[in-house]
Amino acid sequence: MADECCGPQEPRSRTTTAQGYQQADEHDGDHGPEQGPGSWWQVRELQLAAVAAVLLAVGWWIGSTGAELVGNGLTLASAVVGAVSFVPGAVRNLLRRRVGVATLMTIAAIGAVALGQITEAAMLGVLFSVAEGLEHYAIVRTRRGLRALLGLVPPTASVLRDGTELQVAPDELVVGDRMVLRPGERAATDGIIRSGHTNLDLSAITGESVPVEAGPNGAVYAGAINGGGAIEVEVTARASDSSLARIVHIVEEAQDRKGTGQRLADRIARPLVPAIMILAVLIAGIGALLGDPMVWLERALVVLVAASPCALAISIPLTVVAAVGAASRQGALVKGGAALEELGRIGTVALDKTGTLTRNAPRVVDVLTSGENTREQVLATAAALEARSEHPLARAILQAADTVPAADDVTAVPGHGLTGTLNGASVRLGKPGWVDSGSLRGEVDRLQQAGATVVLLERDGTLLGAVAVRDELRDEAPEVITRLRGLNIDTAMLTGDNTATATALAGQAGIATVHAELLPEDKAALVDRLRNGRRIAMVGDGVNDAPALATADVGIAMGAMGTDVAIETADVALMGEDLRHLPQVLAHARHARRVMLQNVGLSLAIIGVLIPLAAFGVMGLATVVFVHEFAEVLVILNAIRAAKSTPLPEVTAVTPSTPQALNLTVASTSKQGDSGCCDAC
Repeated sequence: MADECCGPQEPRSRTTTAQGYQQADEHDGDHGPEQGPGSWWQVRELQLAAVAAVLLAVGWWIGSTGAELVGNGLTLASAVVGAVSFVPGAVRNLLRRRVGVATLMTIAAIGAVALGQITEAAMLGVLFSVAEGLEHYAIVRTRRGLRALLGLVPPTASVLRDGTELQVAPDELVVGDRMVLRPGERAATDGIIRSGHTNLDLSAITGESVPVEAGPNGAVYAGAINGGGAIEVEVTARASDSSLARIVHIVEEAQDRKGTGQRLADRIARPLVPAIMILAVLIAGIGALLGDPMVWLERALVVLVAASPCALAISIPLTVVAAVGAASRQGALVKGGAALEELGRIGTVALDKTGTLTRNAPRVVDVLTSGENTREQVLATAAALEARSEHPLARAILQAADTVPAADDVTAVPGHGLTGTLNGASVRLGKPGWVDSGSLRGEVDRLQQAGATVVLLERDGTLLGAVAVRDELRDEAPEVITRLRGLNIDTAMLTGDNTATATALAGQAGIATVHAELLPEDKAALVDRLRNGRRIAMVGDGVNDAPALATADVGIAMGAMGTDVAIETADVALMGEDLRHLPQVLAHARHARRVMLQNVGLSLAIIGVLIPLAAFGVMGLATVVFVHEFAEVLVILNAIRAAKSTPLPEVTAVTPSTPQALNLTVASTSKQGDSGCCDAC
């Protein structure tokens, strides 16, 4: 059960395909936590415990009728059957010079038989086997939900090759193949839509029930259900490298990664086992000098059982496995026990604006013109400069422009804007202040107060006009801020956008603390200052916000489905686009941390109470065995509670409460290191 706490484990190889898991299940001899029985009655330890319990009951009944020899034989057989679940493993570990909990139980069982306490030895075997079986089944059960994600991949996929539609296994798909997805079918791997329009159901992956509209050049992920018309999808990744396979692999690694609490439990449990053995020897030796040697030898055996750290050794790992697996099923990848524990301590959350609090779908809401310039001329000039930018605001301008002329010598002026030449004239695009708003100042201020981001254009030093772009606040953002406040978590907005826009959006969301006009390095520095002695999480897109994500105690990437950079950068990745996953995963982590603390506290309390009672003969072997194993079962059942999760409901409109005070800071704009005026937003 807990021998891993006292020595290194041999590495296990993993497969990340559904076929690989099936093969592992078929060849499951010494089953590990990755695979195993489908039902509790198929667990080997529980089967042995059941047989041993029947033999013990029959032996006791026959012995009570007067046939003591037969009864004792059946009771001894019960002890042997129960011991089969842990004695062979203890012997193997001893040969490897590893001493663990099973070693203590083996010594106690053999000693009890030698002292004639066969019934107590049989009870130890039965109860310890039950605890072993329940622990194994609990781990299998919590990880089976993760493995079920791979079941989202269909057994076959329709693919067009040489003009013929074929049915192939997902593993036979190659990059460049054309998959055909009909209504109701699941995607076997990742791809890009080349033909057709539909809506995709990603609820099993992201935890969000609202289908996503998709058309040509739209992304399709493995496991997505086609809810509309037939589409043709060009394969962009093999099934073993799909986003779904990566998710499963990351969560598996996360479940094995140790947090500080688990390391604490290990530090306590590792020296505790040899210390218990030394204590038992001292009790037997010193007691023999003071009284009956057999009495003190029996008490030493009872101490071995009372002090064995079974519950302590499994308290944190089992909770981590359950909690991380449950989070993954709700669309949140938590990278291990350390991230889970830190997430449970978070007291402040800093949120990026663009793509996190907003929908990341900006659009041009107004175009201002100066002099005789037309709306089309202003948009065309802005599009010419923004043509090579990947920022969402640039894409909004390009979508609004009817024509995109070619500009030459386009250069980004960090923190300010873009310069270039168009038809032989020098042109500039940038934020107000770098480009003088002149006669448009009043209109620019009005648009900024309304939450729009405004960029100004000039040609040969003459103002052409301005383009106002707005990325609307997410519908669920006010609800999220309200829920975070209900968790006693402070919030702050960090953005490179202008002060007026940031203030307007923060007011709509209900955020009181705003830090505007920031460069990426400013955000990282602010994260440190916002701590105020509390753990802080940074929520961003995982790319532009990488420095801040790395600086925070926990970096949380938003909308990370299919984004390798976001998944790798952050400690936690929210796969979907619904921001309500944020308070959901924070509340889940707090619950899991409470479970961890409860388990560690109960485990240490049981050991602390049982040792003196056993050493002074207050409790016998049978009572100690029962209390010890019952406590272990309680720890297992409590750890399973960490797997509880609640699906997100439909988005409901929430009116944000008016902040008590608006704390606003504006960063200096003289710093270098950015890639353009809009890239800091």
